Amino acid sequence: MLKGVHSMKEAEARAGEALRRLLEKIPILQIEDIEAAAVSGDWRPDLVARLLVDGREHLLICEYKSNGQPRYARSALLELRNYVAQRAPQATPVFIAPYLSPAVRQLCAEMGVGYLDLEGNARIAFGGVFIERMVADKPAAEQRELKSLFRPKSAQVLRAMLREPDRAWRVTELSEISGVSLGHVSNVRNGLIDREWASASDDGLVLSAPDALLDAWRDSYTPPAGERLRFYTPLHGSALEGAARNTLGTQDGQGHAAFASFSAAQWLAPYGRTGTHYFFADEDGLHKLQVALKLSTVSKGENVVVTVPKDLGLLADTLEPAPGAICTSPVQTYLDLSIAGERGAEAAEHLRQERLSWPK
Repeated sequence: MLKGVHSMKEAEARAGEALRRLLEKIPILQIEDIEAAAVSGDWRPDLVARLLVDGREHLLICEYKSNGQPRYARSALLELRNYVAQRAPQATPVFIAPYLSPAVRQLCAEMGVGYLDLEGNARIAFGGVFIERMVADKPAAEQRELKSLFRPKSAQVLRAMLREPDRAWRVTELSEISGVSLGHVSNVRNGLIDREWASASDDGLVLSAPDALLDAWRDSYTPPAGERLRFYTPLHGSALEGAARNTLGTQDGQGHAAFASFSAAQWLAPYGRTGTHYFFADEDGLHKLQVALKLSTVSKGENVVVTVPKDLGLLADTLEPAPGAICTSPVQTYLDLSIAGERGAEAAEHLRQERLSWPK
């Protein structure tokens, strides 16, 4: 127990030091002291900063949390606001954490609470003082956490949930449908709840902010690992489309392939044609496409691009909007378009409006 208290005190001391460094830069401000509040049964702030501003005393009432995710931030902000309203109405509440995402910073602003994180993001306003600092980069730990939430195994869980965004899921159901272990599903569940992208109800886990989840996925998305092969086909127009649909539509357990990227978007939410045709396929599916579309390998001038992904879960997450027109799911197609340059970004937005709009 003592060890926990000791490390918390160290963390509070770091928070106090970060606050001191920030305030020292303000010429009209004099710091009288920054002290840790006494521990007691009632809720107490972690730090109280006594300042002189143009000779007038002002208090900053600060709460430090070692995790700044929305779920933890929201309760801290409410406690801070209530404490200030009841005990120190002239004081300014300030929330401090190792890192605060843009969503949490916005939450602080909406609730009228100042903030500071140990990465250097800050916004504190009172009297004649206004401090605002933004640091562009997400810290490495936050990037790692987000990346792990969107890695192939976790992504299979997210895809299942986004296919039925209104459904409440038991962890066991998600594990079965996504083919991912219970422990891994639990990690995804915790990550979603911490960020307030999902909430736990009596019936199970429900997505509460599918748009915010998809935004974050898009922002950290990188092309699927695997081989990207370039080919030339002599087929055009309806001959090409017919040959592709015949091949994709006869997937007899041996070999899987699907329209992807711009080619999937043509079926899901058409938006301007492109001269290149895109597919995802496994090794057997690739062979079938090579035969059916008379593909020859080229170093330039390709009009067919086939990705053979390491994560074959991508080929399990498909739709068939017309007979034989097997396409990567709207979510996967959206992600792939979002990194396909300017035209891709426009096609992605169009697809999102048509196929991925959820009631707010």
